[in-house]
Amino acid sequence: MKQMFSTTPRIIMGLGSISDTGDEIKRLGIEKVLIVTGTSATAGRAKSLEASLRKADVKFAFFDGVEPEPRYETVADCVDMIAQERAQLIIGMGGGSPMDLCKVAAVMTTNPGPVMDYVGVDLIPNPGLPTFLVPTTAGTGSEVTPIAILSDEGEKLKMGIVSPYLYPSVAILDPELTIGLPPPVTAASGIDALIHAVEARTSINASGITDLYGDRAIRLIIDNLRDAYANGGDIQARSAMMEGALLAGMAFANAGVTAVHAFAFPIGAGFHIPHGIANALMFPHVIRFNMVGNLSIFASLAAPLGIPREGLGDRQVVERVIAAIDHLAEDLHIPRHLADFGVTEKDIPSLAHGVMKVTRLLANNRRPVSYEDAQMIYTAAL
Repeated sequence: MKQMFSTTPRIIMGLGSISDTGDEIKRLGIEKVLIVTGTSATAGRAKSLEASLRKADVKFAFFDGVEPEPRYETVADCVDMIAQERAQLIIGMGGGSPMDLCKVAAVMTTNPGPVMDYVGVDLIPNPGLPTFLVPTTAGTGSEVTPIAILSDEGEKLKMGIVSPYLYPSVAILDPELTIGLPPPVTAASGIDALIHAVEARTSINASGITDLYGDRAIRLIIDNLRDAYANGGDIQARSAMMEGALLAGMAFANAGVTAVHAFAFPIGAGFHIPHGIANALMFPHVIRFNMVGNLSIFASLAAPLGIPREGLGDRQVVERVIAAIDHLAEDLHIPRHLADFGVTEKDIPSLAHGVMKVTRLLANNRRPVSYEDAQMIYTAAL
């Protein structure tokens, strides 16, 4: 089988690595940058970034307040500011939302038409402005993926744009930026990263290369997420989580995620459920559906999860895999039912219609999903 693998060309990771940003930008001959951030908390973490840019004599401006699950209309606002500030490079700093927005805004400076024209795979004709991505959570892996997710509030759907032009020029991962993250954010982003790795391992596009990254990511996250959640100042756990999220991102950027993410999209857009939480809610129900006819694939997750399988059949092992991730979610105080977010039986048909539109991800799934299957899975998650 032909295997292909791509990732961000330059990755700098380690304690204090944010201080390298200014020199990295100066090396490219850049004089003015726009920093795209989310909440005021993220902006506070930008102080060390500002110091590095000032030291390198790089001018900067901010496009801040990027909302969770950013709307495609926000992209146009950011593109306008890029032009106003005459920025030569865009820095996305924060969780997945500001990083994704940064990536899309950068390519929209050099490509015509509305951003909606580029929803899909390989539809962007021209490379954009260079980007640097600086994650402040250990979760999305956006810094090493050619993918950006935007929300269409009218359709209550999330839309994916996929293009090699969305890879950043440089990713800078400094675990110190994740110190002090609230436990719920640590939980949601960490479980998201774990499911990235699990779905990359079980995708029909998985390869020996992506399995290598996925297994390492699963081990790092399962061994360290509880510690990072319970003690946000544990720099060793924070560092391991950042590495795990990075490797999970590399794995799913190449193998793709599958039906768990597909089912998470409609409930995230329709009920404003944080992305990682939406994945955790759907995980056990999608895996129980998927494992039929694919037991050995899902049982193989036992090894990176540290689950002994002596004397057990594949069916029993898969149930232990599901239980291990469910127990993790319980320890992280992640809700376990859609009803906790106001979803009722009357919402099931529209959610099922919504997931059937997420064809890009369902195409990676080990088992075909019908509309009736989708209704059954959402009902089980109530």
